[in-house]
Amino acid sequence: MKKVLIITYYWPPAGGPGVQRWLKFVKYLPEFGIEPIVYCPDNPNYPFTDTSLVSDINSDLTVLKTPIREPYKWAQLFSKSKTAKLSKGLITNQKKQSVLEKLLLFVRGNFFIPDARISWVRPSILFLSDYILTHKIDTIVTTGPPHSLHLIGLQLKQKHSIKWVADFRDPWTQIGYHKKLKLSSFAQKKHKTLEATVLQTADELLVTSLKTKTLFSELTSTPISVLTNGFDFEISSGTPLDSKFTLSHIGSLFEGRNPSVLWKVLSGLIKESEDFAETFQLNLIGSVSTEVLDTLCSYGLENYISNLGYVSHTDVLEYQRKTQLLLLIEEDSKETEYIIPGKLFEYMASKRPIIAIGPESSDVEAILNQTYSGTYFRYDEAVALRKLLLQHFEAYKDQQLKVDSKGLDAYSRKSLTQQLAHKLLN
Repeated sequence: MKKVLIITYYWPPAGGPGVQRWLKFVKYLPEFGIEPIVYCPDNPNYPFTDTSLVSDINSDLTVLKTPIREPYKWAQLFSKSKTAKLSKGLITNQKKQSVLEKLLLFVRGNFFIPDARISWVRPSILFLSDYILTHKIDTIVTTGPPHSLHLIGLQLKQKHSIKWVADFRDPWTQIGYHKKLKLSSFAQKKHKTLEATVLQTADELLVTSLKTKTLFSELTSTPISVLTNGFDFEISSGTPLDSKFTLSHIGSLFEGRNPSVLWKVLSGLIKESEDFAETFQLNLIGSVSTEVLDTLCSYGLENYISNLGYVSHTDVLEYQRKTQLLLLIEEDSKETEYIIPGKLFEYMASKRPIIAIGPESSDVEAILNQTYSGTYFRYDEAVALRKLLLQHFEAYKDQQLKVDSKGLDAYSRKSLTQQLAHKLLN
């Protein structure tokens, strides 16, 4: 069985979407002739934890760990709340940032390149160099963000001439928050240089969207494969649905993901229809910024919100299956066109109609259309959004609100792992 070393920052008990991609790949790789070996930090500063994910780890899996020093722990001495927001990617609007927030962003962007885990690179190379030689490892995988992990792969590749696959769950310099880091011209240039070196040196690149492949194809001649995220549970439509007309959003909602177009439409429907007002409920499951909550209140929606905060992945699956409608929101920006949120695939497998709102051009729209799983809207499509919500509400009242999706098996984690194994074995 071929041994493959996988270098990742996120590993259980880490929660959130960042951990699940490689947790699921590692779960199924042995079925396709590969023995995965995971390397991760011993004492990481995860913004979320979810112990329910530990059950997906095979008891015989080799997991290597070394300590990591992270600046967020020191930054907490100045402000725990602002440091926690920054570690979660919740960056306050520039006009509303305090002096401390501006300072933290400047330090993060200019002194920790490419990211706050850069100090883990050198000790990891020392530790893994010995392990690679001792255990005859000839293939490694790095997954980012954090993109500093690709620098571990870069130097191990240069030192040992092994096969290196670099997996990008998100782009690097085109990631949504990159422009918000108050980067100096020197820092911007260094990011670009490191990105180009990684893209050119890796033997193969994995990306999660076709648009990211197109972006990277302009920067490198290295082979690039699209391997999306997926779902890892049996598709079932037998779960009892909520009695209310629930619209549920899973995941973080910060200032950029704050579609006033939707809040305005919902506010109008509540005012116009007594039936709608009596039965509607907006479920927010995950971190929600104060800016989003303030906007919801400004539209008079505060009494229709169930703000549940972060819950375990097991509970997330339950909420997805029983909700009447699922809501997917992405920021209206050029950078977010490259992103396919991992939750999209679990949304689809939950067999509930999806309402997605996002940028002008996105792979999400194509996937929803191909699988007949939901409807995609841009931020200026209020009339069409209102019309669909009314159609769904009428179907809900008749107990006929459902989705007839197709072709979902292609997005199962096991099917995707089979594709990955083929690349790692060749």
